[in-house]
Amino acid sequence: VDELLAKVLAAGAGITHFEVTEQDLVMCCRAVKAVFAAEPTLLELNPPITICGDIEGHYTDLVRIFHETGFPPDSIYLFLGNYVNGGSMCNYQMEDIETITLLFCYKIKYPESFFMLRGNFETQFNNGFYGFRDECTKRYMSTLLWHDFNDVFSWMPMAATVGSRLLCVHGGLSPRLSSLDQLRNLPRPLRVPFPSLCADLLISDPNASIKGWQMNPMGGSCYIFGEDVVIRACQTLGVSQIVRGHQVVQDGYE
Repeated sequence: VDELLAKVLAAGAGITHFEVTEQDLVMCCRAVKAVFAAEPTLLELNPPITICGDIEGHYTDLVRIFHETGFPPDSIYLFLGNYVNGGSMCNYQMEDIETITLLFCYKIKYPESFFMLRGNFETQFNNGFYGFRDECTKRYMSTLLWHDFNDVFSWMPMAATVGSRLLCVHGGLSPRLSSLDQLRNLPRPLRVPFPSLCADLLISDPNASIKGWQMNPMGGSCYIFGEDVVIRACQTLGVSQIVRGHQVVQDGYE
């Protein structure tokens, strides 16, 4: 993994030559799957910790985060999902493989201080449609590598608590969620059926203009939910805040 990590970091910005074989990546997937499988579906973490939203194949942005905040293991990280699919569908150079490989290397090396949740792009349907399958196929002439990555994704944790005060998910809340034990008991590997609690965790969105639960009129999420839902969920689940990624906001966070 040290050799693979060195190759990924040496690629640098504007990647033109990536000397990593398909076999290297397959072995990386097998190693990191074992790490994820040994973790609970609900991570229960302690601060201090740096929480990061969607990366979506922005390899140079990911490296800049590490330069600004500290490379592992100097800083402890929790990533909230959506590591791939920033490539061909977004009209810039495909760097999904570099991005996810760098993250997987750090997860293998530092499993006790580097944490990754699953996002909605870590599902076979979404990353197959939005470009990750195409990147794997064009660069390695095979869909088998894409299947290996998705096998890993099915073992990733779905949620995390931090200091017993924050509940971290990729997408949002669910009307099906009434206790943290439901998250602890989610079986894996998980293929994310629709509709389901897991699908809600990955793709539901808050909306400050509504109350209660509504079906998403755009069709991209199972539900949208109001501030009153967040307040009740915090009380029910015994946390003070919900931390999530999934949506773009003007200033990067809000």
